Amino acid sequence: MLALRDELTTREFDDPGRWWAEHPGVVGGRDRAAGGTWCATAVSTGATALVLNRPEKRQGDPGVPSRGVLPLLAVLHGPHWTAHLDLAGMASFALVLATPDLLSTWQFDGERLTTAELPEGTHMVTSGGPEDRKADRWLAGFATGDFPDGWRGLVQSAPPADDPAALVVRREQDGLVYGTVFGQLIEAAPGRLRCAYSRRPWDGAPWTTVVLEDLSPGAGSSPRRPGRSAPGSPR
Repeated sequence: MLALRDELTTREFDDPGRWWAEHPGVVGGRDRAAGGTWCATAVSTGATALVLNRPEKRQGDPGVPSRGVLPLLAVLHGPHWTAHLDLAGMASFALVLATPDLLSTWQFDGERLTTAELPEGTHMVTSGGPEDRKADRWLAGFATGDFPDGWRGLVQSAPPADDPAALVVRREQDGLVYGTVFGQLIEAAPGRLRCAYSRRPWDGAPWTTVVLEDLSPGAGSSPRRPGRSAPGSPR
């Protein structure tokens, strides 16, 4: 999986780690503002989930959970994560969950939740609207490119641009800068996680790589790979 995070450059976050004491087996980057994450992996199962903002309802109602809880719930509960959260009032989102047995998405427009299971293959998930043009421009390259080096090469093939169809973006408005602030390449299987990441994924510098293992009983079973996903711009 390739996960690219687009966000305000002033919004602080932590690199992937075991940030949640109540979930010590979950690894992900931590958003310091709300405490959640844009992408998480349960090392014991290999389940990996990421969330993307959607435009239909940009702000959640006062007091509702942040979208950053969604990847955590998905890797802990799998497709049954919906039983553990009331979505009423939440901002809209797309959620992706990849496990050894399935690749699923959920989309929430602020009122209605829809879900789909994706077939084996390479897929790109974006925030929608103009960003859907990313697939037209980039998906074929991911489908034929080698993982991870070929995928990283695509990310590094062009600098950030003020273009929703660009793979890495940068847009300035009213004194604020919104752009790609993080990229990570993830290989996950039950009991093992390999994650390479960068805060400037386009600039050609080496990415930091971490390998984590979980040797608990049942963590090392052989997975069935459902295919590869190349999400567009998860937040």
